[in-house]
Amino acid sequence: MTSPVGLHRVVDPAGVLPQAAWRLDAAREIGPNEVRIRVERLNLDAASFRQLSEKHGGDGERVRAEVLEIITSRGKMHNPVTGSGGMLIGTVEEAGRRSPLGLRAGDRVATLVSLTLTPLTVTDGLARWDGRGEQAPCDGWAILFARSTAAVLPADEDPQLSLAVLDVCGAPALTARVVSGYVARESGAGRGVGVAVIGGAGKSGSLSLAAARRAGATRTVGVVPSAAERDALTAAGLATQVAVADARDPVALSTAVTSALGTPADVTVVCVDVPGCEHGAILATADGGTVVFFSMATSFAAAALGAEGLAADVTMLVGNGYVPGHADLALELVRSEPGVRGLFEARLAAD
Repeated sequence: MTSPVGLHRVVDPAGVLPQAAWRLDAAREIGPNEVRIRVERLNLDAASFRQLSEKHGGDGERVRAEVLEIITSRGKMHNPVTGSGGMLIGTVEEAGRRSPLGLRAGDRVATLVSLTLTPLTVTDGLARWDGRGEQAPCDGWAILFARSTAAVLPADEDPQLSLAVLDVCGAPALTARVVSGYVARESGAGRGVGVAVIGGAGKSGSLSLAAARRAGATRTVGVVPSAAERDALTAAGLATQVAVADARDPVALSTAVTSALGTPADVTVVCVDVPGCEHGAILATADGGTVVFFSMATSFAAAALGAEGLAADVTMLVGNGYVPGHADLALELVRSEPGVRGLFEARLAAD
């Protein structure tokens, strides 16, 4: 019997869901409610790729070898250090007769579930990937469950761009939802809603800034780590202010946000891919405000204990990557916001 959540694919340890498993069965044959994807390209999440690249001193061959070893040994791409994976694009090879996903053979899709829970086999040894960028062309297959999600790729967009956008599409959707709630409560108060996005020039950061503005935020600040990113984000025109600060320095980050907005942020969105940013984000957020953590480098213990130690009355949310309609929203933002598209295209060109 094939479980809708993939329990039948768990090899070790028994009894856990696929994301928590150490190893999955990535056999090619599918059950009646599964879908098999012929994989074209993996998109490693930013935290995982950064950790691997730093571990190997930027040596792409060693990064490639470790990614391949993880996939081979675990039956999925699940970085044991960061606990994160990424997502992929490919073409549907076969859909089981009872699959509820609505996919058909020949559909070109992006998976909207993490590689940490997706059974995956690579057959070409990642031979076409140099290990120096987050996107890895490859050949192989992946399995989707009945409770998985996927999006058919738009025919009018570069698949690499679509992959990069859909990898982080949960961020703008949840940002829009949270900011809209604050805008509704602040209606008529005259102060407006202030939003800080830490890592504002990145993929999820740029989309979140655009979504916050669309949702009615009147004051936005994008925090970046360097002058080069400051200039790029300023040129994109996505934030009312751009500040340079080390997100790992709590006082510097809080000062940068408060100086840019005039007050602490009502909503702080953390999109950076380095650890140690929890306390600065909390300190930068007003009492009664909300911090949304999208980074897989976040320590949620540090966030919870840090808020307690700072006597910070803030709501902290885990960006879980899924909000209904998130794929369509993110793609629409890229189509309609030249600043967002420009940042994505520049990132892809650099990779």
